[in-house]
Amino acid sequence: MIKFIDDHRDAYGVEPICRVLPIAPSTYHERVAQRQDPTRLSARARQDAALKPEIARVFAENFAVYGVRKVWRQMMREGVSVARCTVARLMREMGLAGVIRGKPVRTTVSDKTAPCPRDHVNRQFYAPAPNMLWVSDFTYVATWAGFVYVAFVIDTYARRIVGWRASRTAHASFVLDALEQALHDRRPTHRGGLIHHSDRGSQYVSIKYTERLAEAGIEPSVGSVGDSYDCDNLRRLDGLTHATIDHVSLR
Repeated sequence: MIKFIDDHRDAYGVEPICRVLPIAPSTYHERVAQRQDPTRLSARARQDAALKPEIARVFAENFAVYGVRKVWRQMMREGVSVARCTVARLMREMGLAGVIRGKPVRTTVSDKTAPCPRDHVNRQFYAPAPNMLWVSDFTYVATWAGFVYVAFVIDTYARRIVGWRASRTAHASFVLDALEQALHDRRPTHRGGLIHHSDRGSQYVSIKYTERLAEAGIEPSVGSVGDSYDCDNLRRLDGLTHATIDHVSLR
């Protein structure tokens, strides 16, 4: 937006453009003043300006293959104190990404021919009490022996994992096993009121899975592809996945 005003201010003027765009003229003039006097920038902005050249240097010196974790560790070894999340944010802003070995892994494969329940959640991942909203998804972990898939069922009331299973293949029965563990541990009543939400992955809209939900008296809910739960919440499960994967009996 600032660049747009810079490019057109001579033709139309700052104030007329700001009346059309959702920005105050004072905000634009402050940004211009900050460009001319970097001391007017916020502490975070000054830190970002200092870190970006260092991140670009480490990335370039390592043949442009390092990802966030390796760039962050190299900067820490060089004595640059910075949070990993900051490195991740700045690398995104700079368009820098590491090289991923092997083929990309798709966890959600939509089955367009299978009947699909309605979305009863609409991305409102909150429940006022336990056993009112469960969300299911699965992720994967790269190991020396290959990829290991881990399925989770989460009660959104306390964001607690109530069922999980691991497998070497992403077949339908291993996500069903995670559901069975949740049903065994929580034993929800058959009075209704519990919603199970997932994405459109073929594992979750399979006949066996939907029949088990109906047998347990659980209302199915399906969102769009990759929309079973907020991505940030799923990333927080990676720590648990890596910590427990060595103790799992894989099929």
